[in-house]
Amino acid sequence: MEKPAAQPALSPIFSLFEPSPIAQIFSKATSLIEAGRTLYNFSTGEPDFDTPTHVREAAKRSIDEGNTKYSPINGTSALKQAVQRKFARDNDLHYETDEIIIGFGAKPLLTSAIQAVIGPGDEMLLSTPCWPSHVGMIQLAGGTPRFIETNVNSSFKFTSDDLRAAIGPQTKAILLCSPSNPTGAMYSAAELKALAEVLLEHPQVWIISDDLYEHIVFDDAKFATIAQVEPRLADRTLTVNGVSKCYAMTGWRIGYAGGPANWVRGISELFTQSNGGCCSISQTASIAALDGPQDFLKEWAAIYQHKRDMAVRALAQIPELRCLTPEGAFYAFVECGGVLGKTTQDGFVIENSKDFAQHLLESWDVVVVPGSGFFADPYFRMSVATDEDTIERGIGRIAEACAALR
Repeated sequence: MEKPAAQPALSPIFSLFEPSPIAQIFSKATSLIEAGRTLYNFSTGEPDFDTPTHVREAAKRSIDEGNTKYSPINGTSALKQAVQRKFARDNDLHYETDEIIIGFGAKPLLTSAIQAVIGPGDEMLLSTPCWPSHVGMIQLAGGTPRFIETNVNSSFKFTSDDLRAAIGPQTKAILLCSPSNPTGAMYSAAELKALAEVLLEHPQVWIISDDLYEHIVFDDAKFATIAQVEPRLADRTLTVNGVSKCYAMTGWRIGYAGGPANWVRGISELFTQSNGGCCSISQTASIAALDGPQDFLKEWAAIYQHKRDMAVRALAQIPELRCLTPEGAFYAFVECGGVLGKTTQDGFVIENSKDFAQHLLESWDVVVVPGSGFFADPYFRMSVATDEDTIERGIGRIAEACAALR
């Protein structure tokens, strides 16, 4: 029998991507759950609320009314108009409908937005710790991510001096994410204004503002976005948002953005080649979310804040760990340098955040995400979008794990 011929090679683009420590933790956690283990899971990056009733009812009506056909590639007029109203109401940003685009989730929208302005040889700035997909999006566009490093001592934020030093001759764009995934850090209007002053000196730099966690802010802080703070940057800023995090609609897959008409048009042309229009039913539901009652958003944020406070207080009792109080989102990003070099009861030496996350999972039934997955060590991310019992018992297990290290 003849030996089958070797398969053709896959694209060399895959050489850009390292094995994800996040995916490895998730895979291991899934296998343990399937084996019957009960885990304290802090890995989930989505709200633990149900989609609001009025949104679900709008989707049901949409189905009953036969709204189940193809939709425009860049979003329905009705949803674009709802996004117009939202930007004006919440952010004092005013767009024409040709300056607004709808995507099937913020992630694909961000990917195409970056592809529309970044190419081979271009650099795009972003700060670390960062959401790993932001890095992959830049690489998929053929660009090079250039990191502005932050840490627990800088409150996970960079300054105008940091930004000025980072901008180079190949800098084509910058990505801002506030409140941040994974750190929960949020830039104030004054901090954004200082960054904007630097960007005004560099008219060749496009700006993307990832505002997905806009309504999940704490301690009466006021959210701001850079095109709102500095209108002179509006003609090169794309403000990206979505219904997933704020309205507990992760599975509905609707993102939206407002920005310069030529940038929006470029994204739409990329959509034409790569995907169809968003789900018609999800778009109708998103109109209900954006135009409907908004008071529950503050109620949900208050619940997240209570859970955040629970987690931060408990983590503060663990000598080996250090956790700043997050200003927004529903994550705590915990510095774990105090466990490095220590040995587990079975002789395993903890050398980095991946080792510690693996030890917590395999020996203590706790799921956290290693900071190495966010280009930051030694840290781990934990989500407080879970029940209070999990927070109390799970962090108790982390404390026991740290105390048992030698």
